[in-house]
Amino acid sequence: MSPSSSQLRIGIVCYPTFGGSGVVATELGKALAVQGHEVHFITYNLPVRLGSFHPRVFYHEVEVSKYPLFEYPPYELVLTSKMVEVAQTHNLNLLHVHYAIPHASAAVNAKQILAEADLHVPVVTTLHGTDITLLGKDPSFKPVITHAINASDAVTTVSQSLKEDTQRLFGVTRDIDVVHNFICPKHFDRPADLEFRKQLSPSGAPILCHISNFRPVKRIDDVVKVFAKVRAERECTLLMVGDGPERGNAEALSRELGVAEDVVFLGKVKNPIEPLLISDLLLLPSETESFGLVALEAMAAGVPVVSSNVGGLPEVNAQGKTGFLRPVGDVEGMAQDCLQVLDDTRLPAFRDQAKGRSQLFHIERILPQYLAVYGRALTLNPA
Repeated sequence: MSPSSSQLRIGIVCYPTFGGSGVVATELGKALAVQGHEVHFITYNLPVRLGSFHPRVFYHEVEVSKYPLFEYPPYELVLTSKMVEVAQTHNLNLLHVHYAIPHASAAVNAKQILAEADLHVPVVTTLHGTDITLLGKDPSFKPVITHAINASDAVTTVSQSLKEDTQRLFGVTRDIDVVHNFICPKHFDRPADLEFRKQLSPSGAPILCHISNFRPVKRIDDVVKVFAKVRAERECTLLMVGDGPERGNAEALSRELGVAEDVVFLGKVKNPIEPLLISDLLLLPSETESFGLVALEAMAAGVPVVSSNVGGLPEVNAQGKTGFLRPVGDVEGMAQDCLQVLDDTRLPAFRDQAKGRSQLFHIERILPQYLAVYGRALTLNPA
C-alpha cells in the first residue's frame, strides 16, 4: 500500500502540550486530514493546537486509573493498550509516534501485540530533541531508547544536528531521515494586534520577544541581560511569553538591572504567533535547541532572530540574513547583533529575508517527505 494509491488511516501519538513536538504532530495530522487521510490522535489530553472539529480527525483519550498498588500510574502500559484498541477498531495502517519514550517504546509493544493477531501496523518514530539530548544522557533510559529506535520501522529527526546526536549518543547505525519542522503559512495570515503593540510600546519603539517554557536550558537570564544592554543603547521593550521554573529569577534580574519597567511577562499563551506578529526581533539564547520551532515561526511572521549557534538553529537561522548566531553565553555579542537588526535602515531587509527563508519549511514541502517515509515503512510491513 502506498500513499500515492490510497488514503491512509494513521494513529498519531504525541504530547498534547504547547511544546514544539506536540505542535508539529498536531499540525501534521491536520494537514494529512486535509489531503484525505484519516488521522487518529491518541494521547492523554486534547492537543492544544487541534481545535474543536476537523473532518477525518479523531481523538482518543488515554485514561490512567489510579491503583493503590502503583506509586506512579503506568501510563506507558495504558498507552500501549489504547494504541492496540484504536488500531484494531479503526484498522490503522500505521502508527506515527513523536518522542522515543514512552511513545515509541509503547508503540513497539503495541506492534508486537497486534502482530499476534495477524495485524501488521508499522511504527514511524520522530525524535524531537529532549528524548535524545537530555534523556539520552541518563544511563537508566539508554537501553529503552536504543531499543525503541532500532525496533521502529522508520525513524526521522527534525534536524541534521539531532540525527548526528542520535547516532553519537546511542551508537545507532540504522537509516534515519531528516525531516525538518514546518510552518503552515495560513496561520500567519492575520492582522497584528496593533492596539496591544501600542500598549506595550506607546512610542513605537522596537519590541524584542522571547518565547519558551522558561526552563534552565533556555537561559532566561541571558535574555534579560542581553535586553538590558540593548536598552542601554536605545529605547525598546522586552516581551516575555511563557512560564516555567526560571521566571521568578528573570523577574528579579530585570529589577536588579533596572529594566523591569520595560519588561512584560505575559505568561503562557495558546497561540504564540499572536505576540510574534507585534514583535520586531526574537531572542533565543538557548543552551541547546534540536530545531528551534519558535525561531521558524518568528521568521514566518517576518521577525528576525538573534540566537545561539547550537543544535538545529544554524539550519534555520541564516547568519547575517535572517538574523545572527552567537556562541552560547555571548551576551555582549548578542546585544550588538540585536542593535544591528533593529537599525531602522536594516530591519526591513532582515524582515523580508526572514519571511522568505521560512518558505523553505512550508508544510507543502515537508508533508511529501513524511508521506515518503510512511510509504517505505508500509513496504517493509505489507498487509
